[in-house]
Parts: sequence; structure tokens; C-alpha cells
Amino acid sequence: MGNMCNCIHLEKQILLEDSRFIFLNKPAGLAVHGVILDDLGVESLGVIEQLRKSRPSAPYLELAHRLDKATSGVLVIAKRKSALRSFQKQQESRGVDKHYAALVKGLWQGRHKKVDAPLLKKVDVAGKWTVMLDKIKGKRAVSYFSPVQLLDDSSLLNIKIITGRTHQIRVHAASIGFPIVGDDKYGNVAFNQKKKANRLMLHAQSIKFSLPDGIGYDVQAKCDFIV
Repeated sequence: MGNMCNCIHLEKQILLEDSRFIFLNKPAGLAVHGVILDDLGVESLGVIEQLRKSRPSAPYLELAHRLDKATSGVLVIAKRKSALRSFQKQQESRGVDKHYAALVKGLWQGRHKKVDAPLLKKVDVAGKWTVMLDKIKGKRAVSYFSPVQLLDDSSLLNIKIITGRTHQIRVHAASIGFPIVGDDKYGNVAFNQKKKANRLMLHAQSIKFSLPDGIGYDVQAKCDFIV
């Protein structure tokens, strides 16, 4: 019964749907895929598993891209294999325009800032992984930061990503001295406690792209930490 309620809730997060794609506003704290059993043996389903469960007759449902579990915002699910291929080709050719909203520690100085810093994913002996800057072994990652609003001790930023590396925005933001509020991996612990942040303040605000046949999409998701 609990899983079915989760599925219905997720259906209510749909922003736009047509014959090719589903665009939904993924809640923070929800993984995009995976099935996890808790200590009582109760299943916790990822986004794609929930959608397949709520739509058992759907012939095809696949994630077109990923968002971190802690990140909220626009997530694209393909309803056709051809649509998935077209979207992925657009991503490869940098034809998908993605913008994020982030609340960061500190008062932003100046206007736009480009961060072009290679990232490397490393796993320790315990199997835990993290992402770090690495000019030698890292893969190129490019982010553009620009201010939206300055608050008392924090700043609301708009971030456009050119590449889509794991934890890219989080690591880039921390590397330039503006860690994202609520980030328990790369953020400032004391500041997070001060702000009583109960989630990562990072939101996939919009996604825009056009397919080869001329069909275009421009989808936005309202962010709950922007007043």
C-alpha cells in the first residue's frame, strides 16, 4: 500500500507529458533509480521504478538523464527508445540547456564566473566515494555561475552546466568558496547547522532542447527554497 501511495504522489509531480517524454519535478531525497529494502523489509523505490509500478501497461519508460538523490527539479523520462536516443544525441552535442538554482554560503562578488575544473570520482577502501578536483586524471567539467539575489549571509545563484559530471555543481561551488547550503558532503557543517538546512539547496530549475524533427521543449520547475 505504501509503495502505491508513493507512485500516486510521483504522478502528481509531472510538469509536462506527451507521446515522447515525461518531465517531472523530482523531490529532494528521492533516488532516480533503485530498489532499497529497509530493516523491516519495506521497499523504497526510485523514480523510474515508481513510474513503472504506477503504469504497468506502459511499453517503455527509461531515464533520459540523472539527478543526484539530494537534488530536486526537472527530470526527463523517455517513453520511446527513439526519443531517448534523440535526447542523448542532443546531450552529446551540447544541445541540452540546463539551469540550476542553488543557495550558497557567503555573499557573491561580481557577476558571472566560469569554472572549468576537471573532476575525478574516487572510491576509498570502505567503498565510499567522493568527487574531487584533479587536473591530471579528472574529466573536464564546466559550470557557469551567476548571481540572482544576495541575502544576509548567503547568495542565490543560477548555474548553467555545460558538462554533466557527478556532483559537478556541488564540487565546483565548494572549490570557489561558495559551498551549497545543506550539502553534507562538500559543504560547511557549521553553516548548515546555523541555517537549519534539512536538504541540499540545489534545484534543477529548467531544461530546454529541440529534437532533430523540430519539436522543442522548454520546461521549468518551481523551486521550493526560492521565496
